[in-house]
Amino acid sequence: MTVYTPRRAARVLLVDAGGRVLLFSGWDPSRPEHRYWFTPGGGLDPGETPAQAAARELAEETGLRLDSGELGAPVWSETVEFPFDGVWYRQEQEFFLVRVAGWEVDTTGFTDIERASVSGHRWWSIDELTATGHRYYPEDLPAVLTRALTDPSGGAPC
Repeated sequence: MTVYTPRRAARVLLVDAGGRVLLFSGWDPSRPEHRYWFTPGGGLDPGETPAQAAARELAEETGLRLDSGELGAPVWSETVEFPFDGVWYRQEQEFFLVRVAGWEVDTTGFTDIERASVSGHRWWSIDELTATGHRYYPEDLPAVLTRALTDPSGGAPC
């Protein structure tokens, strides 16, 4: 029987003026062959709200600094189970939509584990995500992104 470590996380759909979403390329240190693309974000620190964690993670991973109040309400949530670095997690995560005209990503705020397991980043269109053979998370990201971008309340522009 798999024993899961519970975790809460906040993730960000950072979307530029061209409708492209920022994803990082990485791998699981205990399974280096398991490579994938993923959104900025991470676990909540003690006492943090999901919006506070999303704003903190966005600043650490991309250099974009926003007040948590600017994020609005989450546009999507899910519970996922996955292994990372030898630990199985059951993670409840909320996604926030942030729109920017453009952004030059600054990863100098990465943690040690991020520096060791993230190899790059790029902006992806929904069509590119749909057509690619690369693995990305969440697995239904094109649909999640489409819903978030077509909902009039989906994320305030920055």
